[in-house]
Amino acid sequence: MFEKTGNTPDKNLLVTILIIMMFGWIMSFSASIAHFGSYSYVIKQGLFISLSIFIGFLVLKTPMSFYQKYSHIFFILTIILLILVFFPEPIGKSVKGSSRWINFVFFQFQPSEMMKIVIILFMASFLIRQEQQITKSRKGLYKALFIILLSGILTMLETDLGATIIITFTILVMLYIAGAYIKELFLTGCLALIFAGIYAWFDPVRSRRLIEFWEKDLWINNSDKIYQTKQALIGIARGEWTGTGLGAGIQKYTKLPEPHTDMIFAIIGEELGIIGMLFVLSCFSYIIYKGFTIAKKSLIYGNKYNSYVAFGISSLFSMQIGVNIAMNLGLIPIKGFTLPLISYGGSSMVFSVVSLALLLRIGMENKINLNNKK
Repeated sequence: MFEKTGNTPDKNLLVTILIIMMFGWIMSFSASIAHFGSYSYVIKQGLFISLSIFIGFLVLKTPMSFYQKYSHIFFILTIILLILVFFPEPIGKSVKGSSRWINFVFFQFQPSEMMKIVIILFMASFLIRQEQQITKSRKGLYKALFIILLSGILTMLETDLGATIIITFTILVMLYIAGAYIKELFLTGCLALIFAGIYAWFDPVRSRRLIEFWEKDLWINNSDKIYQTKQALIGIARGEWTGTGLGAGIQKYTKLPEPHTDMIFAIIGEELGIIGMLFVLSCFSYIIYKGFTIAKKSLIYGNKYNSYVAFGISSLFSMQIGVNIAMNLGLIPIKGFTLPLISYGGSSMVFSVVSLALLLRIGMENKINLNNKK
């Protein structure tokens, strides 16, 4: 299973990942200790980070051919885990009407986070096997849509619309890279958005949230119906350029719900100001840039599987980061999306690190191809 490449991972990319992880741990500590008055969250997050680094090290030592060979097993296992969340407690765990977690002894595991990376590994293998049907007919596209539908139905039943949309558009990007018909991909993307809109419209909670967000009078009259968005913007406005100081923010105490998870970017804006937010954006921009660069090099070297995986991971990261920051800035309605490597949460942290470890591994294998060409 393990294979030495004789190469080291990209040092700049690795250092950037470790810096943003440590930065996230500090910000998670600042937000959670104020909100909950307990050190338990920062201790748990430290354990999650340690576990993530250990698993990431194992991923870094494993050749990509292993994932290509066994991706179908990972996919089936993840489907089973997505089904287990619907079991009654103590197996499944529901929070605020959403069934997204499996109970473990010390934490709740979220299979949809695992699906985000597993479906990329599986779809990359599928694109290799079905290359002729993908590029020369519509059969391959229909098969890919069936795979998306299989995972999408389960995540939709969990009421995790956000994960469903991001997974769908990540796969559409991979299909585009693989050479699928652009017209069909565009129509599929439009249909996915229409279906998501219909689903949200007929869901009372989601439809009300969308209507309230775009209702001008609610913003003018400072309505409590947009309370979370309003409090996030107040916190960012208080921070100005340099922030109120690390730990000196006040929104995290009682005003801003979920300050250590979904809304942590607003806490960064309040305590570290625009400079802190630009630091986070710079780190993420560099990681995404390096991810797409690695994907492009793999494609040049003729390693399509590695290239598809790298393109998928980079696209996934881009969308998840973009959505989280957009909702913190009040550009879109609030949605349950963590900020990778920064927000509190075990499942999010582990699979974010796993996906980036895969990018580092692909970069190491690119170096092998480069040396062979020389």
